Amino acid sequence: MPPLSERMRPTTLEELAGQQHLVGKGSILRTAIENASIPSMIFWGPPGSGKTTIANIIAHTLSVPFYQLSAISSGVKDVREVIEKAKQQTKAILFIDEIHRFNKGQQDALLGAVEKGIITLIGATTENPSFEVISALLSRSQVYILKPLDEKDLIQLLNNAMQKDDILNQYKIDLKETSALINISGGDARKLLNLFELVVTSSSKNKTLIITDELVMNVAQKKIALYDKQGEQHYDIISAFIKSLRGSDPNAAVYWLARMIEGGEDVKFIARRMLILASEDIGNANPNALLLANATFDAVNKIGWPESQLILSQCAIYLASSPKSNSATTAIGTASAAVKQHGDLAVPLHIRNAPTRLMKDLDYGKGYKYSHSYKNNFEEQEYLPKEIEGTKFFDPGNNTREDELRKFLKSRWKNKYGY
Repeated sequence: MPPLSERMRPTTLEELAGQQHLVGKGSILRTAIENASIPSMIFWGPPGSGKTTIANIIAHTLSVPFYQLSAISSGVKDVREVIEKAKQQTKAILFIDEIHRFNKGQQDALLGAVEKGIITLIGATTENPSFEVISALLSRSQVYILKPLDEKDLIQLLNNAMQKDDILNQYKIDLKETSALINISGGDARKLLNLFELVVTSSSKNKTLIITDELVMNVAQKKIALYDKQGEQHYDIISAFIKSLRGSDPNAAVYWLARMIEGGEDVKFIARRMLILASEDIGNANPNALLLANATFDAVNKIGWPESQLILSQCAIYLASSPKSNSATTAIGTASAAVKQHGDLAVPLHIRNAPTRLMKDLDYGKGYKYSHSYKNNFEEQEYLPKEIEGTKFFDPGNNTREDELRKFLKSRWKNKYGY
């Protein structure tokens, strides 16, 4: 007998809980399905949010050949076998669960078949596809983000199961309390339904049962630490960790770090996120933060568990205790917006390179002032395109280190940029 989560898996969009931004009336994905014209796509979302279910609904609705692989247990050979079968069919769908676990070579094996339309790829991932899916494959796929199921969605699943499942509807169930079920499942629909079935079948002797939080906790033995490196609460925990570092709370930071360590998280993943934060949220308020975070990343790659926890702890405490600034992040964001707004503005002639005689004759480099030829190694001149002259992209943060930067820039640029 399959578990309750499989018995209750929806077969139509109307039965699906949540994700109305994707499958609700008039939504992009629903319209594509109704028109039988779906692109290759990547579903990105937390565990139990409906990624596999939607893929199955698409295949069922369109009545097309459907192949399913797990990136954990499948390799290039399996992918090629599916592609060969799909060549003899039309509009075949290949669903790959946890596609982020495919390496570059395995993802490359998919590329040609996707480009030629031999298969329509549907990938599911709990990881950010921008980092885990090769750019060539990503550019040929539409990314759909699935949201965590909320409490209303989860309770709806429980009520549907009590009403529609052939096994559960044999019981007289009073769903008095739901907090423990929802908290232990961590918003994962699959985990919720399977836990609910376990509680019902292990607790009722006479087919009558009142579901309370105490009963659920007794069956589950203890409140589960909501962390699993395969994806269970993965993003919530790393989000709490990063926000604690950003908020200068070393106590909370080491707690969330410990949760990840106890959950067996990839040491490189933790170190990489701290390396990003050192630049994104600390930056020039304390340039040494980036150096320590980079050294941490190198060190944990050499050492591994369990000793790496000491290095990660040291770095996390240092980052949390450092002054904060997002001025570098804001500067590149503002500059990128200007590039998108103004397009490819011409480089001013005086700061262009002039390696040939023709370029010199065209005044490339003419009038450029070599900074080291002037007092204090500085001479004011314009470096931005004419259309955006005088635009300030970098605004130093309010901290000791960047106050020094502001004074330096003001001494050089006077009032030009308003420092």
